[in-house]
Amino acid sequence: MIVIKIGGSVVDGLHPSALAEIKAIAENDKLVFVHGGGKEVTATATKLGKEQKFIVSPGGVRSRYTDKETADIYTMVMSGKINKAITGMLLRQGLKAVGIAGIDGGVLKAERKKKLMIINEKGRKMMIDGGYTGKINAVDPTLIHILVDNGYVPVVSPIALSEEYDFLNVDGDR
Repeated sequence: MIVIKIGGSVVDGLHPSALAEIKAIAENDKLVFVHGGGKEVTATATKLGKEQKFIVSPGGVRSRYTDKETADIYTMVMSGKINKAITGMLLRQGLKAVGIAGIDGGVLKAERKKKLMIINEKGRKMMIDGGYTGKINAVDPTLIHILVDNGYVPVVSPIALSEEYDFLNVDGDR
């Protein structure tokens, strides 16, 4: 099984040669897509009047701070607009693509981050509430196997289920 991680910017389309490569891979191997889409989440949140807050970790990693309202927008954009656009692009190539979220079938489970260590505007470390951000701690591949074993190509959005059944923003690269 081959897992391909793609950014949300592919919603605007992949180069035809990349699509041909993907189709060739899918003809010979089981294929799963995981996608991102942070820029589209930011654009949609802005249109909805929800200012996005970005934080920087002590290691220099910049990421979105996900409060409840942002988590709702994140879920809508990732599992809706972006996931379905990528699924449609693959369907047009003749692949049997199926768009799912990591929460579907309990595929992705995550531990909610209680606190986040960030670097504030003054360059000092400080702790803030973890919001609706999580770290994947379990993967149940059952649904993925059912799909790929029946010739489908799952397209998975990076939304995981917390122990409290909240939807969490998780890094699609991890």
